[in-house]
Amino acid sequence: MLLSILSWLLAALFLLAVVAIACLVLATLWIAAKAERLVPRVGKFIEIDGNRIHYVDTGEGHPIVFLHGLGAQLHHFRHTLFGRLGPGYRLIALDRPGSGYSVRAHGATGRLPEQAKLVRRFIERLGLERPLVVGHSLGGAITLTLAVEHPEAISGIALLAPLTHMEAGAREKSGLLYIPSRLRRWIVAYTMAIPASLRYARPTMEFIFAPQPCPADYMIEGGGWLGLRPGHFHATSTDVVAVEQDLGRVEQRYGEISMPAGILFGTADRVIDIHTHGLPMRDKVEELDFEPVDDLGHMPQFAMPERTAAFIERIARRAFFSPTSPRPHDNFTEPFG
Repeated sequence: MLLSILSWLLAALFLLAVVAIACLVLATLWIAAKAERLVPRVGKFIEIDGNRIHYVDTGEGHPIVFLHGLGAQLHHFRHTLFGRLGPGYRLIALDRPGSGYSVRAHGATGRLPEQAKLVRRFIERLGLERPLVVGHSLGGAITLTLAVEHPEAISGIALLAPLTHMEAGAREKSGLLYIPSRLRRWIVAYTMAIPASLRYARPTMEFIFAPQPCPADYMIEGGGWLGLRPGHFHATSTDVVAVEQDLGRVEQRYGEISMPAGILFGTADRVIDIHTHGLPMRDKVEELDFEPVDDLGHMPQFAMPERTAAFIERIARRAFFSPTSPRPHDNFTEPFG
C-alpha cells in the first residue's frame, strides 16, 4: 500500500514537472513572438561563412561600421546616432551573430577572433574601403581584436565604454549568463530564461543605464524587446562564456595598435569600470584620444547622443582625413600621352 502511494506521488510530481516545463516553453515562445511583432526586421541579410547577418546600411561617403555590445542589437546605434552624424558618411550597423535577427552558424563558438574575422569578411563582402569601426561594450573588445588581428581592413576605431581587460570575478559578475554547457544553455534559453528576463527587465535596465534613467522608448525604438527571445539569450550566454578564452591574450597586443583610436567612457559606469577598462588604455595605445565623461553610465549613445556622435566624428576625421591616412587612389599613376 505504501509503495503504491509513493509511486502515485512520484508520478504526480513528474506530471507536474512536465506541465511546468511546458508552460515555460509556451510562455517563452509567446514572449518571443510578441517581441518580433513589436520590433520587426528593418534591414537586409547577407550570408557569411554560415552566419546569416542582419544589417542596416544608410548614407553615402566614408564608411563607419557599428558593433553592439552584449545582449544588444543594431537599434542601439540606428535609433540613437544615425540621425545625428553629419553628411558624408555611410553608416552600417549589424546584429552580431545570434543577436537581433542575425543567426549564428552551426558550431560557431562566439570567440573574439571568430567574431573579428566575421566582421572583416562582412567589410569585404560589402566592399567597404577601410571603414572606421565603432564598438560598444563587448563590441569594443571585438573591435580591438579586429584592430590587432586585421589592421589592414580598417582605418580606425572609436570605442564606447569598451570591455578591454580580463578581471577577477568576471564569471561571478555574469550571473546566470555564464552557462558553459551548450545543452544546458539551450535548455535554459527555451524554459526559464525568457520569462525570468521579462520579470526582471525593469531592474536590469535600470542597472545598465544607471545613473541615467532607461529611456521610455527603449524597449521598442531601442530594440529592447529583441533580447527577450531564446536564440538571443543563447547567443548572449555563448558570448559570455567565450570572451574569457581570448581577451587576456588580445590585451597583450594593444601596443601594436597604430591607427587612429579613441575611447569615450563614463566615470559612473556600473557595468564596466573605467578604472579597469578605460584608464589603463592610455598607456597602451599610442596617441589614444581618451574622453572621460563625468557622471555618465554605460550607455553614452542613449544618454548623450550628440556628444557621442561628436566623438565618433572626431575620430573619423583622424581616420579618414589625417595626412598619414591612405587614400583609395594613393597608387594612381597619371597615364602618358
